[in-house]
Amino acid sequence: MSQRALGGETVITRLADILLIQSIRSWIERDTAIQRGWLGTLCDKQLGRALFFIHRDPAQLWTVESLATEVAMSRAGFAAPLSELAPRLGYKSEAAFSRAFKRFMGVAPGGIRRGDAWGFID
Repeated sequence: MSQRALGGETVITRLADILLIQSIRSWIERDTAIQRGWLGTLCDKQLGRALFFIHRDPAQLWTVESLATEVAMSRAGFAAPLSELAPRLGYKSEAAFSRAFKRFMGVAPGGIRRGDAWGFID
């Protein structure tokens, strides 16, 4: 670092990136509260991939069926992990999650499922 060798700045930048990533990985692996929260959901094989697809193309008219197809699951199988989200995100029940969702989004999760908002359909 002190010699300013050719490409040294790029190497230092990449090393800083790697150290940050490794620190975050270690934190997630050790902290059980994180594993139950939204970061834990991102690490879930199917739910994490579903979130990836939603964020990659938010204008898509996503349905439970289309997301299930994207993550190589049956519709019923995918719908079952969705009901696990409330406790994994720290809510005591699905009803508590639903109330918080409606307070924040202005529409209940059921409204989203029925296609009452944002073009989502079930």
